[in-house]
Amino acid sequence: MPEAPQPLSADRPRFSQLWLAESLRLRETLWGPLEDASEVRRARSEGRNFTERLLLRAQYLAQREKLDLLMVRWSRASRLTLAGMALIAIFAGVAAALGALGDGTRAVNVNLALAALLGLNTLTFALWLLSFFISDGGSWLGECWLWLTRKLARGPDLALAPRALVEVLGRNSALRWLFGTISHGLWTIALSSMLLTMATILATRRYSFNWETTLLSPDAFVTFTTMLGWLPSRLGFAMPAEDIIRASDGLQILPATAHAYWSSWLIGCVVVYGLVPRAIAMLASGLMARRRLAAITLDPSLPGYAELRDRLEPFSEHTGIDSPATPGFQAHITPPEQPAHRPGQSVLVGIELAPDMVWPPPGFPGHVADLGIIDSRHQRKTLLEHLQACPPGRLLMVCDARQTPDRGTIALLADLGSLSAMAQVVLYAGGGQDSPADTRISMWRQRLAAADFQPEQIRSDLRSAIEWLSDATPVVQEPRP
Repeated sequence: MPEAPQPLSADRPRFSQLWLAESLRLRETLWGPLEDASEVRRARSEGRNFTERLLLRAQYLAQREKLDLLMVRWSRASRLTLAGMALIAIFAGVAAALGALGDGTRAVNVNLALAALLGLNTLTFALWLLSFFISDGGSWLGECWLWLTRKLARGPDLALAPRALVEVLGRNSALRWLFGTISHGLWTIALSSMLLTMATILATRRYSFNWETTLLSPDAFVTFTTMLGWLPSRLGFAMPAEDIIRASDGLQILPATAHAYWSSWLIGCVVVYGLVPRAIAMLASGLMARRRLAAITLDPSLPGYAELRDRLEPFSEHTGIDSPATPGFQAHITPPEQPAHRPGQSVLVGIELAPDMVWPPPGFPGHVADLGIIDSRHQRKTLLEHLQACPPGRLLMVCDARQTPDRGTIALLADLGSLSAMAQVVLYAGGGQDSPADTRISMWRQRLAAADFQPEQIRSDLRSAIEWLSDATPVVQEPRP
């Protein structure tokens, strides 16, 4: 089974990235696109091409929407389902051995015993081989495993995981090999438990064996037995001689050594014609599944991906308005502007402050960068792009505690806080007479806490916050590419 998605990291397996991206694509196709301005900005700054940016966007959105954790839950449930099916296979093998051999009170008909032990296995194995020429099925145990995991998946988001898995695996014919690995693996477990049970009861009970036929002659049964026993005999399993086969018609009394030969012949047939083919098919399917999984790539032309190309990989970046030349116009070389702050420097920024608030605040230290007050959407975008390229060491965000916090402001604070190693928010009242009500302060704290801000990151005293900001030691960092 493919590895489940893990928490975001640079060494996430490639298949897990594709699986996660497909789950998000299906979700957005079914329920509409998600708000992804911050995730797109991060993906554009870190990804080298369109495919990498698609995968990065999917990972960041999946982390935000907790979709990756849901996929981990489904993966665990699917493994438990597979373990349960393996346990059932063990009991089925034990039951088949006990049913074929009985309790030893009656002679064992080798014809019926061999049919009971290998009949269903041989039929399903032949259907799997024919599936290569007729259809893509044949691994019904693997399909049963997927059906059970879908039934156990509760909730629309959790049900996306198996659907996305089928979509990704189906693009490179990896699905049939994965199902084949599961199906042959379960049969291998069942046959192994069957052999262990046979060896145990044959070693602890006395059994007698015979053959019975009405239509066939003894010569036909001798030929059939000899043909089946030829290959096991080459692997060291004993085979009854021709005279013992003829004498095992149930009408004569045979010595104990003859029944020992029949026991070895029966076990050898199960090993050679049951266990070995299944084990070889399991290994071959596993190797093919591994190769096909490694060759799976993301198809950027799929609906849900193609629409993101202009945003993740724009043909050009906006550099300003090119106005027509006027009489006397002459271009001049302009010295490059210095960045608003150095990477790792402490930064102060105001978020939608009222006009009556004094800015910068009293006691503002000179070594701290002041990025001003952010009011418009354009200022927000510019600030986020700047901090993405030059992450600050400490970031202090000043908010007007007299205003009611809205979702847009909280989202901006969360985006800004994620771009700094140490970030704090000050709920500032401006020092006037109108102090904010306790209920409004409580509302700010609740919504900031919902955005994963810790209590120690939320302050009400601007002076102590400025002291915290000025105590920082500048950290030298390289700008992000």
